[in-house]
Amino acid sequence: MSYQDHISDVTGLISAKNGTWDGISPEAVARMRLQNRFRTGLDIAKYTANIMRADMAAYDADHANYTQSLGCWHGFIAQQKMISIKKHFGTTKRRYIYLSGWMIAALRSDFGPLPDQSMHEKTSVPALIAEIYTFLRQADQRELGMLFRDLDAARTAGDLARQKEVQAKIDHYETHVVPIIADIDAGFGNAEATYLLAKKMIEAGACALQIENQVSDEKQCGHQDGKVTVPHEDFLAKVRACRYAFLELGIEEGIIVTRTDSLGAGLTKQIAVSKEPGDLGDQYNSFLDCEEVQPGDAHNGDVIINRNGKMLRPKRLASNLYQFRAGTGEDRCVLDSITSLQNGADLLWIETEKPHVEQIAGMMDRIRAVVPNAKLAYNNSPSFNWTLNFRQQVYDAMKAEGKDVSAYDRAKLMGVAYDATPLGIEADERIRTFQADAAMRAGIFHHLITLPTYHTAALSTDNLAKEYFGSQGMLGYVLNVQREEIRQGIACVKHQNMSGSDIGDDHKEYFAGEAALKAGGSHNTMNQFAA
Repeated sequence: MSYQDHISDVTGLISAKNGTWDGISPEAVARMRLQNRFRTGLDIAKYTANIMRADMAAYDADHANYTQSLGCWHGFIAQQKMISIKKHFGTTKRRYIYLSGWMIAALRSDFGPLPDQSMHEKTSVPALIAEIYTFLRQADQRELGMLFRDLDAARTAGDLARQKEVQAKIDHYETHVVPIIADIDAGFGNAEATYLLAKKMIEAGACALQIENQVSDEKQCGHQDGKVTVPHEDFLAKVRACRYAFLELGIEEGIIVTRTDSLGAGLTKQIAVSKEPGDLGDQYNSFLDCEEVQPGDAHNGDVIINRNGKMLRPKRLASNLYQFRAGTGEDRCVLDSITSLQNGADLLWIETEKPHVEQIAGMMDRIRAVVPNAKLAYNNSPSFNWTLNFRQQVYDAMKAEGKDVSAYDRAKLMGVAYDATPLGIEADERIRTFQADAAMRAGIFHHLITLPTYHTAALSTDNLAKEYFGSQGMLGYVLNVQREEIRQGIACVKHQNMSGSDIGDDHKEYFAGEAALKAGGSHNTMNQFAA
């Protein structure tokens, strides 16, 4: 519905009230409606799920159409990210937000900083989703409010061309609301617990849930040791629980991202149930590290499985966990991925130990031989040492090509001395094109960085503290923060406006007319930033 359509609709509604609503401005209502396009989290989930589905189809047609996101730990961070994207690129298309369980654990738990082991309150996940969308909707309110002010100014000036131009911007306004891919960890319990949490996350606005195949009560960060996976049937029950949650709430296009940690997980807590040779449970058990035993060799308390007529004893650790055979991680990843896609998953996530296009592509080639349109969401993780990894990749490639690498020490390639060398320059170029290269070669539809804003917050705070509390004093803030905000056009330099002061003034005028006591008058110090 256009701006004028809203005005006409409200005018008719007010007229029907026989004068009792004459104090209501139809245009003010139209503006408030446009500033509140999404009335519930389910409205957001439905809208953003359709965006993701369209983007997935666009990627299938052309792998240059990959998507990206940055992890955000607060609504304000997500808001400023999307404002910046609109400012620099003119559109939010193919740019999402990632919600990281790691950052919730580290930054948003009432227990204080926690490791990424599903120890944080499960309610903090939907709470952050709701917070992010509150801030994104406020960004819409703010930007539309500025357009409304431009429209009023054009009317006052009698500039019809400008009025038409601004009204077109209002009618074709692009929202800051974009898809969130939200981390549900390993489901925070059994399948019922997963379903209940999934509902809360969807009701808060999440259109995409990312769930991993680790055991809930032993869940580890994907880049730490000690990961323990569960049999496929246990995991698929949770995948179905997420799908039931989407369908119950009417989000038929909801996205499920299934993550396999099998590449780095050498342990399992359970031996899968198998009813016949070759079934899914038997395939899972086939990766166990076993030794053949004779009936007389069994020990008290041994668990014995029968495979192909042989009695096998899986190796069990003192922790009561069972061990997989070394070197089976990639095969398990491929089986996990195919099985997930065949049972309702929409996207895959393979957690790797390094960012290597051909390693990822090798697994995806095997998966796509069975499921041709398989697509990945890939973690461009800060847990990787990107500089060292890519310099070593270039070093190895140079050496394999017979080039002279005597000027380089492979173990010390992080050194600043290598920054301007041919090796360092080539490595940086490979990092720059990694996302596009991996989208084309390795089936990566979505590139995300899980916790970048955790690191940027720490880095910027360190730089400010060093300058402000040192010899630079106030110049440390002005030179490196405020002056750059002004010159780069950072929205929150006008922090009163960013926090909603002008929106509040507009509402005061709607409600009280000329009697409104507004904050944005001539004595507001924010006017110093008008230029």
